[in-house]
Amino acid sequence: MTRSRRPDTVLAHAGRHPRANHGMVNPPVYHSSTVLWPTVAAMDQAHASLESGVYSYGRVGSPTSEAFEEAVAALEGGHGAISVSSGLAAVNLALTALLKAGDHVLITDTAYGPTRRYADSVLARYGVEVEYYDPLAGEGIQELFRANTQLVYLESPGSLTFEVQDVPAITAAARTRGILSVLDNTWATPLFFDAFGHGVDVTVHAATKYMVGHSDAMMGVVGAREKRTWLKLKTHAVQAGHCAGPDDLYLAQRGLRTMGVRLQRHQENALKVARWLQARPEVAQVLYPALPGSPGHEMWAHHFTGASGLFSIVLQPASAGQVAAMLDGMELFQMGASWGGYESLILPTHPEKIRTATHWKAAGPGVRLHVGLEDPADLIADLEAGFDRLRAAA
Repeated sequence: MTRSRRPDTVLAHAGRHPRANHGMVNPPVYHSSTVLWPTVAAMDQAHASLESGVYSYGRVGSPTSEAFEEAVAALEGGHGAISVSSGLAAVNLALTALLKAGDHVLITDTAYGPTRRYADSVLARYGVEVEYYDPLAGEGIQELFRANTQLVYLESPGSLTFEVQDVPAITAAARTRGILSVLDNTWATPLFFDAFGHGVDVTVHAATKYMVGHSDAMMGVVGAREKRTWLKLKTHAVQAGHCAGPDDLYLAQRGLRTMGVRLQRHQENALKVARWLQARPEVAQVLYPALPGSPGHEMWAHHFTGASGLFSIVLQPASAGQVAAMLDGMELFQMGASWGGYESLILPTHPEKIRTATHWKAAGPGVRLHVGLEDPADLIADLEAGFDRLRAAA
């Protein structure tokens, strides 16, 4: 499946080969660890190759993993993709494969919390110099480059506070110095942000979120724009034992087929809820780049083709007890740490506790929402009841 096809067509067809599988519309699921070879020569060839269609062991790859990876690579327009067991596994694969002791890495200050913990507790322990930077640095990122800077890590929009980074400016600055760029593109997916088209070298996705889309499987995937980078990532994945289970891979393939229509509905619902929230007296600010007037909207409109269902709000000053009263009684917006599934979720946020390069100061407490596929009128009613509880607890 080539990139010349439009994204919705790629989602429906990429990674499927019915004529090679007895006409079955879905790829078969291979439950296998052991691979058998007819000859010593065939065995040696299998162990010497990382290319698709040549198999040595279930952990290294199978037709099931390749079907999903082929579809993701076709959607992104890159050389290839590598499936792993979770979004965090995708993050640590990309960082660990591309960095070594003595290297310097720049990571956006708005990065996903577990990404920060991995960088601080594992990369730093193995001699990598970790530095966080202002997500709005743009081309000014070059002022932070050192002789040993090997990688710039981006996440746009950023976790919890949704700053939109100037990805083309940052990747262009990095490229002039031979520095690789890695982007966590989970929020937008390849449908709504063309990472490789904007100069990114490597993408990471928590495919658990919108790619799977049904809150029933853990999955991560790493994409590479060029073959040499893919080979480096794949080699490390094999050496480190990264892989994904066949049933989770099947669920991820299934989720991809409907990701386009689901994301459109997530965006439609989220905009309705965000506009309603924007007018509420309890809300100081809505942090949703797709919403006119929200921080980063102009950059989002210039670089993105859509938005997902995840955003945050800043409440007017309120106590922790008031926020708890609001959230504890929610019926549709349940508290859960993941997002990207069909269901709506809500969580209190504390970005001020984890930032180090920038200072987060807001009018009041933060709340993150994932707007699911329910009727937005019902979601709004649920939030309205929550605001009633918040005021009653004052």
